[in-house]
Amino acid sequence: MFAANLKSSGLDGCFDQLLSTDRVKAYKPDPRAYQMGIDAFKLKRTEIVFAAFGAWDAAGAKSFGYNTFWVNRLGAVEEELDEHADAIGEMSGLVNFVTI
Repeated sequence: MFAANLKSSGLDGCFDQLLSTDRVKAYKPDPRAYQMGIDAFKLKRTEIVFAAFGAWDAAGAKSFGYNTFWVNRLGAVEEELDEHADAIGEMSGLVNFVTI
């Protein structure tokens, strides 16, 4: 499914690595799912920006210690969660967030 989505979007071949929770046999917000980024890219958690489609996923990543951005393309209302994304917006806002 992952590969098919990338191909249909025209993004196949654009990424050096693709990470899926299937690799660690855990589902988010299990910390093992977020640990994959640190292990794969050999970065500190504070050096990673986690962009999420869902507020719940941004909250899980924030709880893990990542800088987070919720790409709220649907204009959804944020769930009532213990953690919140550092920033919320469209993809253009993500570019600004990463380059700050």
